[in-house]
Amino acid sequence: MTRIVGLSGSLRRHSFNSGLLRAAAEAMPEGAVLEIGSIAEIPLYDGDVEAEGIPTPVAALKDKVAAADGLLLVSPEYNNSIPGVFKNAIDWLNRPSSDIARIFRGKPVALIGASPGNFGTILSQAAWLPVLRTLGAEHWAEGRLMVSRAGDMFDGEGNLVDDEVREKLAKYLAGFVAHLRG
Repeated sequence: MTRIVGLSGSLRRHSFNSGLLRAAAEAMPEGAVLEIGSIAEIPLYDGDVEAEGIPTPVAALKDKVAAADGLLLVSPEYNNSIPGVFKNAIDWLNRPSSDIARIFRGKPVALIGASPGNFGTILSQAAWLPVLRTLGAEHWAEGRLMVSRAGDMFDGEGNLVDDEVREKLAKYLAGFVAHLRG
């Protein structure tokens, strides 16, 4: 069984990106599963807190990501870049720095996202690249999925309702899973 951990970079209850992540979990190909993780309980990074010990929600998420075959980041785009809350979670996941290899080194990572704007999440996805490179993760770039005009693609509760996006998502995930099985 191929196992992927998926994380949404939004905390909003009816987030387009959390909805896209839920749709991804439903669209996984046979023999693969996407476990939805959460960044909601990850505290703001603070070196003093780290010195006292890694917080329990951080340690639990680190273990999930380390055990997975791949990581799916579903990232909104805030001010043409990565949402601060999402970057904060990734910053925690690589603490202490001696854990970077266990969590990220060589880990295949796929990036997708949804935005109400016309350009999807192209700038957010580009902003993730130096972060992933620094962590030694393997960015899977054979596919691309950016949902533009997300307000038309999701209902008021953040559920994906567009069949064309659903088909593209299933194709994207099939490609990522095939890469993981490589």
